[in-house]
Amino acid sequence: MKEPIKTIKERLFAEEVDPAYVAQLMADERSGVQKLITKYQNQQRKQRQMQEKYAEMSVFEQELYQKGLRFVAGLDEVGRGPLAGPVVAAAVVLPKNCGIIGLNDSKQLSAKKREELFIEIQNKAVAIGIGIADHEEIDRVNIYQASKNAMKRALADLSITPEHLLVDAMTLDTDIPQTSLIKGDARSITIAAASIMAKVFRDNLMKDYHGVFPHYGFDQNAGYGTKTHLEGLAAHGICPIHRKTFAPVKQYVK
Repeated sequence: MKEPIKTIKERLFAEEVDPAYVAQLMADERSGVQKLITKYQNQQRKQRQMQEKYAEMSVFEQELYQKGLRFVAGLDEVGRGPLAGPVVAAAVVLPKNCGIIGLNDSKQLSAKKREELFIEIQNKAVAIGIGIADHEEIDRVNIYQASKNAMKRALADLSITPEHLLVDAMTLDTDIPQTSLIKGDARSITIAAASIMAKVFRDNLMKDYHGVFPHYGFDQNAGYGTKTHLEGLAAHGICPIHRKTFAPVKQYVK
């Protein structure tokens, strides 16, 4: 008697699967079994790709660990482009061989995946720091300088002092040795982790602002210049968290 498909599904997608069992199933001609095999193989392929990506993105960290360093902080910021709200930076120190598979540039991940990784990073990180530069500071000093300020605050917010910094496309005024990496959030696991922490933190903040200023769709656009946001500006003018030096916001400043 052949094994029921329901039982096969439960066994096939368990954590550990015997390769001999998979080979046995490949000889099963039932279409339901073959569909499960295809799904299993696709899942395994995706998992291998993610593990390869993790290894590629760990190169900078591993080089530093091999020199005897223990605490490497990744830094990144989000929110340069929006018309409203702050720029938020995060600094993250991960343990050596943290094994958080799936880390990548936060912009390349779904909201659901970002939330999952946000929790995993919180649970596994050695230290996490958050830094904020609000809309008023952005208008006062410009977005580039505000982003730097937010990064420095994130660094200061860490509970430990890192021995080396990996920074996304920026150089910070600090005595701590640092490496600036262009597109670092797609090249370094610690920068990617910082990218995710900053992104989820800021998105949640903008959802809170939506409850106070509901005309602009902040819960959906996080302050970026979407159609809903621009229509809200045209109909209601600016709200207290808009960046007054940014076009097209400045045309509504009275």
